[in-house]
Amino acid sequence: MRKKNFKGRCEKRMIGKCSDVCRTYDAIQYAYADLLQESEEVKEIRCNVLLDGLDVGEYTSDFVCTKTDGDLMVRECVFRKFLMKPLTVKLLDASREYWNRHGVTDWGLVIDEEV
Repeated sequence: MRKKNFKGRCEKRMIGKCSDVCRTYDAIQYAYADLLQESEEVKEIRCNVLLDGLDVGEYTSDFVCTKTDGDLMVRECVFRKFLMKPLTVKLLDASREYWNRHGVTDWGLVIDEEV
């Protein structure tokens, strides 16, 4: 999850399953975008999707994917060192609840490898 108008370093690239330019803000997002592109299960990828009407502010979900069976899959990318931070927990809970209200049951986290 990121603030809507995040001002950090951004890599822009075209991915076949993404209709817009895919903007990634860290190594986890960059690598996971490649995995989604290669996945047979994923038909379409949307990056940095705005969560409308979120109580905690204007934030975006990292990846919202349409699977080949038509269901939606949502993934949030988080560095392991931030997992237990109170704000991170609050934002991830808000994202999970938001997508639950919209009927998405396949919500998950993408976390960097443990060193």
